[in-house]
Amino acid sequence: MEDQAVQEQIKEIEYIASDELNVGLIERYLQELPDKLIRLGVRVLLALVVFFIGVQLIKLVRRILRKSFERRNVDVGVSRFLDSLVKTVLYMLLLFMIASSFGLDATSVVALVGSAGVAIGLAVQGSLSNFAGGVLILLLKPFKVGDYVKDAAGNEGTVEEVQLFYTRMITPDRHMVVVPNGDLANGNILNMSMLGDRRMDIKVGISYDSDIRRAKEVLLKVLDEDPGVLQEEEKRVFVEELADSAVMLCVRCYSSNENFWETRWRLMETIKYALDEAGIGIPFPQIDVHVRENGQKQG
Repeated sequence: MEDQAVQEQIKEIEYIASDELNVGLIERYLQELPDKLIRLGVRVLLALVVFFIGVQLIKLVRRILRKSFERRNVDVGVSRFLDSLVKTVLYMLLLFMIASSFGLDATSVVALVGSAGVAIGLAVQGSLSNFAGGVLILLLKPFKVGDYVKDAAGNEGTVEEVQLFYTRMITPDRHMVVVPNGDLANGNILNMSMLGDRRMDIKVGISYDSDIRRAKEVLLKVLDEDPGVLQEEEKRVFVEELADSAVMLCVRCYSSNENFWETRWRLMETIKYALDEAGIGIPFPQIDVHVRENGQKQG
């Protein structure tokens, strides 16, 4: 009985001591809390100041680089690509500096970033392919900003910007098409602006009872009088196909890249007016029906 009483007293003393210890720890924590909050607030404030100054420095560096590119007449696509690359690298360095200011070990941060980079690289292989494709496009220069191109998937338009992973194109109907650089680098690209002018083929159908020679004269006259047609280049009108309901003529000429679409639209309208004035009909699809009556065929 005495041993049991002694053990209970010992447990009671330990309980009281642990309560006093916990109270002491809590009191010490509460005493140190204001200092910790002040130090944390100072670090956050310094981090915000560093971030603000870093952003301004990054903008200054990018501005200096852009002016340097302009003085050296660097291609617009190359300058934009390098600007995006420098921006990404500098912001990563800024975030690394801010993380280090909070007491994070630089070695641990580098190891963490490296491990995350490997994992992300395996997860976004397509994006890395697009990045490599962007570098190849800038080095090999199959096209540049302002060129009218068509890719293997059928997307076509004027190149607006070559970015790190994607190329932006504006279609003739004013739509923005974003194409991955990997697809452009690995596929066929039709650059219609490389030579400065483009060939234009316009198909026109005339009725079978129309005079082909007269129709060719009328169409050649239209080409000779149009200001958008390059007169020093070849102009031809020839029979391309004897279709079911019409004789298909091909009107071929050349126009500058800048005036291509305006010239094409104007020629389409002018050709219609010229054929109407010459009395040459443009047929529409039709079917001849033959009816048999009393064993005789009548048309």
